[in-house]
Amino acid sequence: MALWFEEPYESIDELNSLYDKHIHDISERRFVIDLDGEFAGVIELVEIDYIHRTTEIQIIVRKAYQGRGLAKQAIRKGLNYAFNMLNMHKVYLYVDVDNQVGIHIYEGAGFVQEGRLRQHFYANGKYHDSLIMGIFRDEVKI
Repeated sequence: MALWFEEPYESIDELNSLYDKHIHDISERRFVIDLDGEFAGVIELVEIDYIHRTTEIQIIVRKAYQGRGLAKQAIRKGLNYAFNMLNMHKVYLYVDVDNQVGIHIYEGAGFVQEGRLRQHFYANGKYHDSLIMGIFRDEVKI
């Protein structure tokens, strides 16, 4: 979760509480990444803004499931949902500048680097720069 710029959940009760709190929140959508009935990760659309038609996308694939193309598939499905179900105009994300795998996946999906945020988040004892990347409906590649 360090690359997601948040503290890890400490217990299943904390995660359940978060779920209950946000289940009816129209500014967020969360989806499980499932591989053969196993929980492989989460993809989220957050900060959904229905006036400006923008949303942030976030993804975590559990370490045991990385390298199987799940992130690419989940990003494609998340973008499809954002653009075709929620009618978003733009989807954006933040990614650690050192997360070359993530950057490669996002660029492969059509995301464009829009800027660099210096010392944007704190993880593992130091500040990290972050890229902001965005994509419009007609730029989707996957």
